[in-house]
Amino acid sequence: MNNHVWRPLYVVLVVVALVLVARKVLVPADFGIGPRGYMYGWHRAGNEQQWKEVKVKYRTAGYCMECHRDKYDEMKESPHRNINCENCHGPALNHPEDPRSLNIDRSRELCARCHTRLPYPSSSRGVMKGVDPKTHHVGLDCVTCHWPHDPRKEGHQR
Repeated sequence: MNNHVWRPLYVVLVVVALVLVARKVLVPADFGIGPRGYMYGWHRAGNEQQWKEVKVKYRTAGYCMECHRDKYDEMKESPHRNINCENCHGPALNHPEDPRSLNIDRSRELCARCHTRLPYPSSSRGVMKGVDPKTHHVGLDCVTCHWPHDPRKEGHQR
């Protein structure tokens, strides 16, 4: 055969060999090995202890409920019932030891993350009632009129 056939074949073989060598060097030997294999994603048995030592930043609404039962009950009856407290208040890692660790964000931007009207009628976000933050009561925070835990209630009464 001519060189124009062999040269590209050699290039492909060298690239494949480089990929295999790089994989052997970069991928840990225990990656994907074990009774589950790749079935449950990118698992490596050698770093399980490292993951056990990672400090979790987020808690659950159940954690918040222990001290804030009134807010929890109010949320569970509201349109916001499926939203975890930390989506708006931030991670509860150091709370209640440091009560200032949780942010009480009353900004328009926080509400606009979910309540900006989107032009996607076929998605689940398209059916959610939204506003245009550029025209909807500009200059006012949403909590002026809406109570975040139950937006059906008026905010300024709280």
